[in-house]
Amino acid sequence: MLPEGNILELERVRLRALDERDVTALFATYSDPQATRYLARPPMTQMTHAEEMLATIKAGYADGSNLQFAIERRADGAFLGVCLLFNFHQASARAEIGYILAREHWSRGYMAEALPALIDQAFGALGLNRLEADIDPRNTASARVLERLGFQPEGLLRERWIVRGETSDTAIYGLLKREWLARNA
Repeated sequence: MLPEGNILELERVRLRALDERDVTALFATYSDPQATRYLARPPMTQMTHAEEMLATIKAGYADGSNLQFAIERRADGAFLGVCLLFNFHQASARAEIGYILAREHWSRGYMAEALPALIDQAFGALGLNRLEADIDPRNTASARVLERLGFQPEGLLRERWIVRGETSDTAIYGLLKREWLARNA
């Protein structure tokens, strides 16, 4: 499921397959309580969690169950975050999109550059018709990114997640292939 060469080169960032060199950066990102504030999982507490995550990612590459990329700054190779497609439903040609950016790289436009390339892969090489995003409605930065990309808010699932003892809602966003293609024509 990875693109040929496993790398997508963009203006300021590259998307590449995750590997062993990313374990420390995965742990740093996913253990940060602020970066993971709105995820449906608690922050990592041990390096072994990042190692297990990488093993799951690699298994997803092999069986086609997910497509995850490291977002890397081209200028210096710095690890910025992760973007991914997961929960594929082949019969309906849809998947979910997800992303996380290390806190020190917030508000620099990196995600706005990385996600269109991932969406192009979804609607191009992967032949999907629909992408969905499930975000905490309090995460206004994520909502802004999605809306700038053309995702439409489609509903609210009340009290869907309980993470770290806190109950939260889910805002569902959707993007159709025809909308993406029309927008980028």
